[in-house]
Amino acid sequence: MYHEDNSPVGLYVEGGRELVRANTNSGPGNFHMKPNGVFYVHGEIAGILETRAFLKRRPQVDFATQSGPMLVMDGKMHSRFDRNGGSRKYRAGVGSRDPNSVVFAISESEISFAEFAQLFRDKLLCKNALFLDGGSATSFYSPALKRAGNFLSLGPIIGVYGPN
Repeated sequence: MYHEDNSPVGLYVEGGRELVRANTNSGPGNFHMKPNGVFYVHGEIAGILETRAFLKRRPQVDFATQSGPMLVMDGKMHSRFDRNGGSRKYRAGVGSRDPNSVVFAISESEISFAEFAQLFRDKLLCKNALFLDGGSATSFYSPALKRAGNFLSLGPIIGVYGPN
């Protein structure tokens, strides 16, 4: 989640340095649909915590980005999705199975928050999952999957890479 000038809406940590503070304000849009959360990485450990829990624990991190809403929390879907899941859009998110295993997912069609949360909980077996974005979901780049994306002007970007 980012502002029109591509700056992060909430917490952003890069190289272990907090560049943008956490945002706990109320407001419009998906980011402010509480609870929202933080995806973080420290060395070989990665996770997702609800924002207030993250701020309370203050784990040491190399990278962190705040987004929202949380899709799955401790194995339960966000409570608003059953009542308010009508919006259908492309979705991108991240889920955690355990401290050494995260899963990124991007929908290939427009889906509701409830459907996206169910994917993480029921099919990808994630205990926690966080919505990352909808508008840039088609900007996924992966030569191995023959996806070139559309390279929109974006704010925070998460890159995953490994040995060739």
